[in-house]
Amino acid sequence: MSHIKKIAIVGVGAVGGVFAAYLGHAHSNIQLSAIARGDTLKNLRAHGLMWVDAQGEAHAVPLVATDNPADLGAQDLVIVSVKGPSLQAIAPTINALLAPHTVVLVAMNGVPWWFFDGLKGECAGLKLRAVDPDGLIAKSIPTAHVLGCVVHLSAQSPTPGRIEKIKGNHLVIGEPSGGDSARVNDVATLLKNGGFDVKVSPHIQHDIWFKLWGNMTMNPVSALTRTTCDQILDDPLVKNFCSAVMREAQAIGNQMGCVIEQDPEARHAVTRGLGAFKTSMLQDVEAGKPIELDALVGVVQEIGEHLHVATPNINALLGLTRLMAQGSGLYPLKHGTN
Repeated sequence: MSHIKKIAIVGVGAVGGVFAAYLGHAHSNIQLSAIARGDTLKNLRAHGLMWVDAQGEAHAVPLVATDNPADLGAQDLVIVSVKGPSLQAIAPTINALLAPHTVVLVAMNGVPWWFFDGLKGECAGLKLRAVDPDGLIAKSIPTAHVLGCVVHLSAQSPTPGRIEKIKGNHLVIGEPSGGDSARVNDVATLLKNGGFDVKVSPHIQHDIWFKLWGNMTMNPVSALTRTTCDQILDDPLVKNFCSAVMREAQAIGNQMGCVIEQDPEARHAVTRGLGAFKTSMLQDVEAGKPIELDALVGVVQEIGEHLHVATPNINALLGLTRLMAQGSGLYPLKHGTN
């Protein structure tokens, strides 16, 4: 029997909304809550979370929505699904939800701040300035609370507090230090009973790095070019540039123990099979929202520098995307010094 009764979702966008929808719909015995702001908070309070299933049927999931963690108290499970640029500001709020037993499932894109806390080798314990420049996130959310999570699903949130067009349900979760644990199995069981396809990974960093390897090019290149992924891969010059970036990231992963045996062309074939779609970063640019460049590209450049791996193509991608985003007010000027 699961000991998880109190669950808070931090970041009720498309992905966080799927967690809330599935868990709230399947588990009548949990206390489900959400930290939200603005129109999302207003709509969640008024209507609950609205979501549309694969058959087109609409559901309303009741939950407690607030912008003040003091209203909720300590939780058994906190699911964090905010965009990278928002995490530093909201980290103290997450801290206020923690008790000694609380598990924090980090369901976010890119390389997280805790990535090297469980790894050995040349990068053991490396603090990543790109994603946590002042150490505030690490202080607010100690790695002892964390489970990693790689999300393989998509959804849309056409209006705040409404989720629809859910595709996929696969999650990979794991302990930062690797191996098995009672808590990772407890969370896995909860998620499986909620309707997710869940794999417990013995090496979650590898799963994080492999997903990153596939989207660290498509996201920024689509944002730069304002094109869908099929158009990117149909241009041989652009595709070859993406492959060069991926080979550099592959060399970094091989040196730090996250070996990728697939070649870029094979990964491109998988992406090409998805057809014409807009990446999350392109959607953010079009919506005028800050982009997740640090967790997807900046952090890779930082790790490569630490390992003395040459990254000329990653550097070019980072610099060009950063400059574009700064000019649009979507990335802070103070980070443009590398």
